[in-house]
Amino acid sequence: MQDQTTPPLPQDHNKPPRKSAYIGRAVTRLEDRPLVSGTGRFVGDMDMPHQLWARVVRSAHATGRITGIDISEALEMPGVVAVWTSKDLGDLPDIPFRATRIEGLGPYTQPCLAKGRVRYVGEPVAIVFAEDPYLAEDAAETVFADIDEDVDPILDARAEPGEFAPGISTAPLTLTKGYGDTEAAFAEAAHVVELDLAIGRHSGIPMETRGALAAWDKGRERLDLWGATKRPHWNRDRLAEMFGLSPSQVALHEPHVGGGFGIRGELYPEDILVCLAAMRLGRPVKWIEDRREHMMAANQSREQQHLIRAAVDAEGRLLAIDEKLHHDQGAYVRTHGARVADMSIGLLLGPYRVPAYAARAHYRLTAKTPAATYRAPSRFESTFVRERLIDAIAARTGIDALELRRRNFIASDEMPFDRQMTALESDVILDSGDYVGLLGKAEAFCGLDALRTEAAGRRARGECVGVGLAYFVEKSGLGPSELVRLTVQPDGSIEIVTGAASLGQGMETAVAQIAADTLGADYRACRVIHGDTDRIAHGWGAHASRVTVMTGEATRRAAETVREKAREMAAALLDCAPEGIEIDGGVATCRTSGASLTLAEIAAALDPVSPRRGDREPGLAAEAWYHNKHMNYPYGAHVALVVVDAETGRTKLDRYWISYDVGRAVNPAMIEGQIVGGLAQGLGGALLEEFRFDDQGQPLSVTFADYLMPTSAEMPDCQVQILQDAPSPLNPLGVKGSGEAGVTGSGAAIASAIDDALQRPGLVTRLPVTPQYLKARIAEYDAARAEGSE
Repeated sequence: MQDQTTPPLPQDHNKPPRKSAYIGRAVTRLEDRPLVSGTGRFVGDMDMPHQLWARVVRSAHATGRITGIDISEALEMPGVVAVWTSKDLGDLPDIPFRATRIEGLGPYTQPCLAKGRVRYVGEPVAIVFAEDPYLAEDAAETVFADIDEDVDPILDARAEPGEFAPGISTAPLTLTKGYGDTEAAFAEAAHVVELDLAIGRHSGIPMETRGALAAWDKGRERLDLWGATKRPHWNRDRLAEMFGLSPSQVALHEPHVGGGFGIRGELYPEDILVCLAAMRLGRPVKWIEDRREHMMAANQSREQQHLIRAAVDAEGRLLAIDEKLHHDQGAYVRTHGARVADMSIGLLLGPYRVPAYAARAHYRLTAKTPAATYRAPSRFESTFVRERLIDAIAARTGIDALELRRRNFIASDEMPFDRQMTALESDVILDSGDYVGLLGKAEAFCGLDALRTEAAGRRARGECVGVGLAYFVEKSGLGPSELVRLTVQPDGSIEIVTGAASLGQGMETAVAQIAADTLGADYRACRVIHGDTDRIAHGWGAHASRVTVMTGEATRRAAETVREKAREMAAALLDCAPEGIEIDGGVATCRTSGASLTLAEIAAALDPVSPRRGDREPGLAAEAWYHNKHMNYPYGAHVALVVVDAETGRTKLDRYWISYDVGRAVNPAMIEGQIVGGLAQGLGGALLEEFRFDDQGQPLSVTFADYLMPTSAEMPDCQVQILQDAPSPLNPLGVKGSGEAGVTGSGAAIASAIDDALQRPGLVTRLPVTPQYLKARIAEYDAARAEGSE
């Protein structure tokens, strides 16, 4: 039960928007025309006069002491302007991570170029600047880094920790969370179920690799950077700190982005190096990553090992969960710090009532590419672990897996429900939800009984066909704040400036729909300006499914203020009481006389030089902030129908269903697109994608020949059910995020379906379920069952 002393979540008492004209409609996206007409502007499309090209020289060794770097041949090549090693960077600081209460990570930050030793294959050790990209690449090939492999690489997070630096261990910290008396719960349990589970290392592989273009204006002492997206204002401030500049001297500009997925737009060594080079060399500098570099150097994610136990009573009700996590961080702590490990144990319990909980997350450094976030960070992993545990409890107790879930769900009348823990340094308080109700709707949506009957019939005819279900709780709407400036121009256009970023998710359209509904205008009149630190002073970017929640509510507030300004001005011009003015379709009409003015005419009347303005504030414009320290928690269910070839180990998704409660759907078509796209990435992580390394730390997955990704041939027919039964009480719109719902439950649902197809409960204990893994696991499982231990 929820602690009755828990204060209620803050309610926003601003009045909700008027009757919607656009919110809830699948209107056409505003941002698509340049992207589908070939006129988009990606960083690779951008060039400046007299620019130099950069090429990074990367370590070919997983660990070792740098005894020397020979750059002499490169420096002699025509067209090469400079070659740098760490000695040339002076006192340039390491790359910082975001402020956190978690202590002990300071010694593990990454330098822009390796200092003294290398710690993973692909680590930058030198950088070449030349007149064109081909010269830069040729010169980089001549740079020789002499590495003394003085220690064996640590490649397993459960291995004995080693030495990161003299006196500094590769085991920086252990995070702990929990509440209640777990020892007593396990002592009185009717059943104790324990699983050893693992998730393989993979990441987002966007169509567009990373890139950056930097320019330094010496006369104005101003640095401009194109290409670093997702968190432009945070990146601006960190660059200013690193270079000893004021934030006003640094401007970041967001071009179009060919996929973000959590890994693009963080502050990487290459971003900083091109900026420093532009400042020192006095010329613009451009760097574009090739695919092999991306597979070695961009943030990786997901790799975790979990030892989890549950104490269960005779009725199948959870009494306690004990979790021990080993998180493989790779070689350095990057900008996210320990957030993935922290969320993994903070959000692991999902929708279930668990009276006692104890969790330890062992955060370990290894000789691999550094890790950070990837779409649905921690939730893909923890949902797999938790739902595997629930399925194992069902198998142990003989209780139907769906009934077991119902018995353990938090009830809707217990909301808001305080988990008595934090994640992302925010109290985990589930704001709203009807978990039982959604499960019933998901069953009906996919026709679960008929689906199970179909699978059983096909198995009887010799096919290996199975049905799997997974339930999940997401998090979205990460604060702490967002700022929006909205202006109606005298030509009737509406400019909305925000510090949020666009990564292809449709934020321009969603923001325009909210603004137009609140203001009483046409959403097609809106122009959303984003990702440009020159245009707005503050912003938190696009991540953690936050934009529709945070930017959307700030937009609504700004539009509400502008609407009231327009009403008051129209009332004065039309000789009508303000309460008698109705604004709709971009026209303000007096209800009594029928006289009207367009918003464009009202904006013109409020022009600074307009004689009709009187003493009113110039401009039909407003700024608005939205502050919120609590995340909200959307939720849903995945159902998978799979066909397994037991001889080859290949798994094919036949059909797929996702039910998801988004609180309130601003644009259902965009939500469906987000969910189906997310499933493609979840499918990759469940069945195909993994960064593998040999025993010397050499990466074995650096091309698409050995890092397999799903194509349209692997994607099943996916049906999406969007529900709006539990609006968030944290914002008047009631919205929750939807960017990660398609990923979160996929690994767990597919694993459950494979178990069912092969009629081996608890078979899948690791992701991805590659053919090689599945064949070996079947043999291991059958041998253990023959011995009576499985």
